[in-house]
Amino acid sequence: MKKITLGLGILALTLGIVSISAASVFAYQGDPTVQGPNYSVDRHEAMEEAFENNDYEAWKNLMVGNGRVMQVVNKDNFSKFAEAHELAEQGNTVEAQKIRQDLGLGLRNGSGSGAGSRDGNGRGNAQHGGCNY
Repeated sequence: MKKITLGLGILALTLGIVSISAASVFAYQGDPTVQGPNYSVDRHEAMEEAFENNDYEAWKNLMVGNGRVMQVVNKDNFSKFAEAHELAEQGNTVEAQKIRQDLGLGLRNGSGSGAGSRDGNGRGNAQHGGCNY
């Protein structure tokens, strides 16, 4: 009986740690109040400028190697992505998330109507640092 109880306790602890880790990994995605893992003041300022100027090429150069967002956001839909960024910064996270979903980002099941592949991993890794878009 002690072995079963100990085994269940270890399993519960392991699942708890995995859940907390996963939550912290996805917490910054689309949330302008959480700094992402690539945050720096200079990068944040450059990203803000790219969004303000609707400069897809500048944003793309800053995002090299940054996950699924690069498969979804392109020159044609960047202005919508920038709009979601602005809405999120203004605190309108519901509308920002709707745009992200329309683009196919931030969906844990990988579905969406936006461009790009939907491999089911649901990663919307679109951070630029401070505001994480």
